[in-house]
Amino acid sequence: MIEKLEMFITLARERHFGHAAEACGVSQPALSASIKQLEEQLGVLLVLRGSRYQGLTPEGQRVLEWARRLVGDARTMQQELKTIRDGLSGHLKMATIPTALSYVPALTAPFVAGNPGVTVSVLSRSSAEILSLLENLEIDVGITYLENEPVGKVMQMPLYRETYCLVTRADTEQAARKKISWQDASRLPLCLLTKDMQNRRILDGILTEISADVAPTLESDSIVTLFAHVQTGLWSTIMPESLATTLANEALKVIPLVEPVAGALVGLVAPHREPHAPIISALLRQARHLAETNKPDLETHL
Repeated sequence: MIEKLEMFITLARERHFGHAAEACGVSQPALSASIKQLEEQLGVLLVLRGSRYQGLTPEGQRVLEWARRLVGDARTMQQELKTIRDGLSGHLKMATIPTALSYVPALTAPFVAGNPGVTVSVLSRSSAEILSLLENLEIDVGITYLENEPVGKVMQMPLYRETYCLVTRADTEQAARKKISWQDASRLPLCLLTKDMQNRRILDGILTEISADVAPTLESDSIVTLFAHVQTGLWSTIMPESLATTLANEALKVIPLVEPVAGALVGLVAPHREPHAPIISALLRQARHLAETNKPDLETHL
């Protein structure tokens, strides 16, 4: 039944029989037959069918919740048995908001060094995508904002507080400043992340609180694109300080933003499940150690 539940989860995610079959590595008739067998086993209709997929029935929605729980528990059991037999090994899948990418090595480097049998994939995704991937068992953990918008029923572990700065070319007039107010920064030609990114919504919230109007003349969902445009000298951008100092070069100047000194809490999210799979538990221990290192800063801002 676990295999059929996995197919059902995939169908609910893809909302298309053909796409779901491809994702599962089976033919479409085989997937359809498995879903039909699952319905017969459970004695309820799970999927609304017409000429194509039309959604889940109310019973299907409830079964989907159980399917995620059961498949997650089955995977945890299998990994736990493998760990007992072979030691900790396997592949950890992580997704992180783009603005936290420069922070990730502080977690992954000691984790991989301490667990040589483990490999890691790191995906760059929006906060909404991270929660969806976690819910659908497509990733093991995520790194995202914890305070600004609801994160749902997940385990949360604060890691650090993101603070902000202006990034501008070193030969611009504002580059001579040691710090700059949000109000002054808002008057500059800016390029910012698109509004589907939570970082942009956080920045807009800060600017709204101080009654500053900002109308960026260029938007992108790519941080690399923003930095490339800043290097032309025609734009400046607002970025988390840790990310800016990592990516900036001698041609760019990083200037702390003040009035106010604002920040956003970033942390690890994982399935709300006990026990966690061994590989997730090991990462959580590493993250807890890292959070302890940042504890004074977290307590200052919380």
